[in-house]
Amino acid sequence: MTQTSNGEATAVPRLVTTIANKYPTFRDVPLKTPYLWLEGRRHDDGAEGLWRIHDTLYDLTEFADRHPGGASWIKLTKGTDITEAFETHHITTRAENLLPKFKVREAKEPRNVRLTFADDGFYRTLKRRVREKLPEIDRTFVATSRLIIDSLLTAAIVLALGAVKSGSYLVAAASGLCVCWTMIAAHNFFHQKDNWRMRLFNLAFVSYREWRISHVLSHHHYPNSIMDLEISYFEPILCWLPNPQLKGNIQRFGAWIYGPFMYSSVFIGEFGKRTISTITTGKNEFFADDLITLILPTLMYLVDSSCLFGVLKMWLFIVVVASFCFGLIGLNAAHHHPEVFHSGDKIPDEIDFGVYQIATVIDRADVKGSQFAVLTSFGDHCLHHMFPTLDHGILPQLYPVFHKTCEEFETTYRECSWLHHIIGQHRQLARVEPQVYNPSKKWQ
Repeated sequence: MTQTSNGEATAVPRLVTTIANKYPTFRDVPLKTPYLWLEGRRHDDGAEGLWRIHDTLYDLTEFADRHPGGASWIKLTKGTDITEAFETHHITTRAENLLPKFKVREAKEPRNVRLTFADDGFYRTLKRRVREKLPEIDRTFVATSRLIIDSLLTAAIVLALGAVKSGSYLVAAASGLCVCWTMIAAHNFFHQKDNWRMRLFNLAFVSYREWRISHVLSHHHYPNSIMDLEISYFEPILCWLPNPQLKGNIQRFGAWIYGPFMYSSVFIGEFGKRTISTITTGKNEFFADDLITLILPTLMYLVDSSCLFGVLKMWLFIVVVASFCFGLIGLNAAHHHPEVFHSGDKIPDEIDFGVYQIATVIDRADVKGSQFAVLTSFGDHCLHHMFPTLDHGILPQLYPVFHKTCEEFETTYRECSWLHHIIGQHRQLARVEPQVYNPSKKWQ
């Protein structure tokens, strides 16, 4: 037993090293795909072919096409536990009030995930306060987010055309940076209900459809855990979990050298992985909107059709630059730091969902105050994880209620500079010693 600041006795909670009760099915297969991850969830979640929310099973078949966020969210997740997705994607009580219509029965087994959503817990308390705050929010910043991504797309195209016309790889590099920023900004939109800007994420071989699974349904809900595809995708080349059986000295320290080269291959690697999966499984993982990738080279060829090979070479250079910048920004955005929780570290059993998100994030302080910087760097990361459907432009207005809730629950929210993150990410690659994460002063 320990004592709180007001003298009340508090039991030290049982500590665990993972938020999952079961080791994820298919986690260690060589070719990891978002669709295989979903299939693993169907094995592990006890949803019995239906949709599980908390400890209840629902049949949402007839509701799918009427879902305001788009039918794909419902159809993709059939047979899985969608508790975290349901909680974070519905701030108002409207969806919760509709659920009883679709109830089938109670689940037969406990949830596989240890994250909790108690009514008097951190996350639901914060969500109620955000719900009350939303009517007061200045939504003009939403239009600014749209203007920023539209401007970035225009800049990427203009610079690409200028590069091929002038033969300048310096201009092409600038186009690559704008392609990267456009795709990061598009991430803001593929969390929201279906819209055309989310498809801009497909500008360079990557698929927003797959990222809605690997990023939204996997990483966002279970960051830095064994259920996080954005962790397992890179293993055993880049290993962030503090597991000495997973990484030897080559991975721990060699990654400091070869890691940046990996960034450059992320986009083309995604395309290659989908191609191999389509061939080996016989299930097509390509869609009509993947043709968006060809918009840039097509326009470049129309400007200078004298040499197709030269156009392709310039375009691939733009893609490689965009991929490198995306990896550099994304992998050093918030999560991979030795002071945040990773599976293998010790954390309280049955931890509140919101407290867990804070445990796995250190926000970038150097981008706050600039909507452009936040939108192009995965900024305001912690609040975005908890309320992903809200436009990045309005998240800063939620900080007063967020800080109030952190103070009330004695939970520490952290920030640092990008340089500190870059250094920390390389320290995390080398780290093999587990540590204890104490999210609350109540039991320290």
